[in-house]
Amino acid sequence: MKKNKIAITGNIGSGKSTFSEYLVQRGCAVIIADDISKNLLRNNDSIKKKVSKLFGKSAYIGGRLNNKFIADKVFSNPGLLNELNSILHPNVLLEIDSIINRDYSNHKFIFIESALVYETDIEKRFGYVVLITSDFNIRLQRTSGKGEKITEEDFRKRERNQIPQTEKEKRADFIFTNNGSKAELYKKADLLLLTLGFEIV
Repeated sequence: MKKNKIAITGNIGSGKSTFSEYLVQRGCAVIIADDISKNLLRNNDSIKKKVSKLFGKSAYIGGRLNNKFIADKVFSNPGLLNELNSILHPNVLLEIDSIINRDYSNHKFIFIESALVYETDIEKRFGYVVLITSDFNIRLQRTSGKGEKITEEDFRKRERNQIPQTEKEKRADFIFTNNGSKAELYKKADLLLLTLGFEIV
């Protein structure tokens, strides 16, 4: 079933989520790995126990995930980030497979949005990898304008923990540059669907 699974990835602020949201509007099956990770961190007792052991009592306050505390820790410490990923990613992959088998078994293609396809060395699980790229300053501007209000310092820390965009460009099957409007990105998403054999209405 590998050829049916298509990864959508890109560095922070690239627009991969906007690309994925449009695919949903087009009626495509889309799974967001980051949403699964957040759900596991908040609700999976085994994972919560391991995360609390890794980060200490401040990882959860009143039983609720202390997201800012964990983000500050992992993006300043690549070793901690790798340990967190080793806890989360096997479970995320299992949940993705479960969702596919339960909800999307009849779909010709399933898109999986994941920021860390190359960082976690899982690209071989996919038939194709779609990379959304964008210039550094544009990505920084987009991210600082979001609700979570990531500072420039935080952005640069997260960027340092991702494989450089130029390296990912050498490895991706499809590359779409997102330096313009949403409408322009949507046209590129339609081009991808046409290339894969979807009928665009």
